[in-house]
Amino acid sequence: MLQADGIEIEIKTDAEADELWSYVGGKKNQRWTWYAVERKTGVILAWHNGRRTDESCSLLMAKLSAFPAIRYYTDDWQSYSKYIPPSEHIVGKADTWRIERRNLNFRTHIKRLNRKTVCFSKNEKIHDNVIGMYINRYYFQNGRYSENT
Repeated sequence: MLQADGIEIEIKTDAEADELWSYVGGKKNQRWTWYAVERKTGVILAWHNGRRTDESCSLLMAKLSAFPAIRYYTDDWQSYSKYIPPSEHIVGKADTWRIERRNLNFRTHIKRLNRKTVCFSKNEKIHDNVIGMYINRYYFQNGRYSENT
C-alpha cells in the first residue's frame, strides 16, 4: 500500500508460480527452485530453493505476501492449493507458458540445471548461491529478461 498526500494506492498484480527441478551431487538428492513472476512484465517477485514440499511452497508464498496478487497461475501441484485461496488460484499449463519458458532460460544459461549433463553441483549452498546470483544479475539488477519476456 502506497500513501501520498492522503491518497492510498494499492497495487495488485497477477503472478505465475512454478518449480524447477535440479539435483546436487546425484539425482537422488533433488533440489527444487520455487519462484514466481509478475505475469505482465516477467519480473521475478520471489524465489526459494528447497525440496518439493508443502513447507517450501509455504516459504515462497510468505515471500510473495509483500506483493498482493489478484490471481495466481500455477500448475496442478497440490501444495499451491493449500496456500492460495480458490478464488485467486487458476490451475493449468495453458496459463503458465511464460514461466515454463523462463524455466528453459534457466536451463540454457545455467548448465548445472540441465537434466542430462556432466555439470552438476556438489554442494547445496553453492547450488543455491549460483541460482541466486543468476536471478540477481539478470532479473533484479538490469532487468534484461524482465521486459515482456
